[in-house]
Amino acid sequence: MATSYAQDGDAAGTFLGHPKGLFVLFFAEMWERFSYYGMRALLIFYLTKHWLFSDEKSGVIYGAYTALVYITPVLGGYLADRYLGQRKAVTYGAVLLTFGHFLMGFEGAGGQDAASLNIFWLALAFIIVGSGFLKANISVIVGQLYPRTDVRRDGAYTIFYMGINLGAALGALLCGYLGETYGWSYGFGAAGVGMLLGLIVFIVFKPLLLGRGEPLNPEALNKPVLGIKLEWLIYLVGLVAVVICWWLVQNQAVVGGLLGVAGAILVAYVLWTAVRKLEPHDRDRIFAAMFLIIGSILFWALFEQAGSSLNLFTDRHVDRSGVPASVFQSLNAIYIVLLAPLFAWLWTSLGRKGLEPSAPAKFGLGIVQLGIGFLVLVAGSAAAGADSMVPVLFIFLIYLFHTTGELCLSPVGLSAMNRLAPAHLASLIMGTWFFASATGNFAAGLIAAATGSEAASGEGAGREVVMAVYSQIGWIAIGVGIAVVVISPLIKKLMHLDTLRDDGPLEGYAEAGEPAAAGVHPTNRS
Repeated sequence: MATSYAQDGDAAGTFLGHPKGLFVLFFAEMWERFSYYGMRALLIFYLTKHWLFSDEKSGVIYGAYTALVYITPVLGGYLADRYLGQRKAVTYGAVLLTFGHFLMGFEGAGGQDAASLNIFWLALAFIIVGSGFLKANISVIVGQLYPRTDVRRDGAYTIFYMGINLGAALGALLCGYLGETYGWSYGFGAAGVGMLLGLIVFIVFKPLLLGRGEPLNPEALNKPVLGIKLEWLIYLVGLVAVVICWWLVQNQAVVGGLLGVAGAILVAYVLWTAVRKLEPHDRDRIFAAMFLIIGSILFWALFEQAGSSLNLFTDRHVDRSGVPASVFQSLNAIYIVLLAPLFAWLWTSLGRKGLEPSAPAKFGLGIVQLGIGFLVLVAGSAAAGADSMVPVLFIFLIYLFHTTGELCLSPVGLSAMNRLAPAHLASLIMGTWFFASATGNFAAGLIAAATGSEAASGEGAGREVVMAVYSQIGWIAIGVGIAVVVISPLIKKLMHLDTLRDDGPLEGYAEAGEPAAAGVHPTNRS
């Protein structure tokens, strides 16, 4: 069966030994990440310098926006699985994203002009919902091009994640440079052109996907519901979601409240299900997964300072020799491309010798490295002195430590969620993992707000205030990370790796990658 499926997947011919459809997805995702990370590199500056929000308010807006970006894939994934199929969902998402990115190019008069601001909020809403339809679904199509037994799967996701990070790096470099050098509309416009190119590639080369990602019941989409075809009703639901997100992104406190209530309900439901309905080993694995999920919230809350408070710090207090601050947002993606193969080799080599750290231990090591990154920047700032700009070397170093921390936690976490959850709970646990990313992103906005000032002066809080916050969260991260490493043997014991059975993991999701930043496919096997 697997052999015939592989041959079917190669019916349109191969390139570099893989179905050509893989490269369609590669380029579509590359341009989508180009647009997203290009816009992300500029967003905090757009909020503070163009719309003249205070640092504190800008941090909270940024956190609410990024949190919503990681919540909406729950809706988009559900509608794709149940009705639309992944291909239609990706296409619709790309249309919404293209429209949203081009709307971002409408600068208006700046300041607090109400009419122009409403267009800005609408642009963010289109991007949020568009990401929800596209984000997870395009990764799932990659998985559908190969049978689970195909030895090319890992190589396929390696190629795919290169597209993710290539797009992220180029987007931050090009859009950041254009936006800060020539004007906001040039930077955001470039992001829009990138997304449009991704959409065109995906539509024009649709035949190379060989029918993957199509709806399970196409006839049902044509049946009328409330007087219109179901497919068009779903698209209408997407537009209603845009209106809801338009309101939510302006009311950030509501987003925080919803995350808190929904998170509590979700965690309670997962634990109740584990205690009441699962046999002991599966129950323990869910407890282990929830421990990792909660730990990831802290990680992303600190990691996501990159696009907000760290971006502003780089702009105001670092000797960049004229290089736009937003360009440094590309460092994470570049480091991942360079270091991910090294980490894959390292875990494999250690595994052969029986020395590979367990998944919980890797989590702890990732959080420790995150804290070290902040403390390295604090030390660099102190060494430079209050009257001198911080050498740019320390920006390279903080991104290096944060990236190595991400490589210890992000792919490991995705793999662990897929392995620890029983098949009938796989989607729920993966959804909880991404919900934790959303919660972490919102918390990141609150931390960023603590580093800023309430005044909309464009200068924000002093360097010493930012460094005080970074020192505090750096030591907290190191303390928590060490604690996780210490108790990791207990968590590993709860995972019951010796009794794991292969009961059919969720197709495509284990390798979805890019959970909260530039991503990688999981290579963890422990």
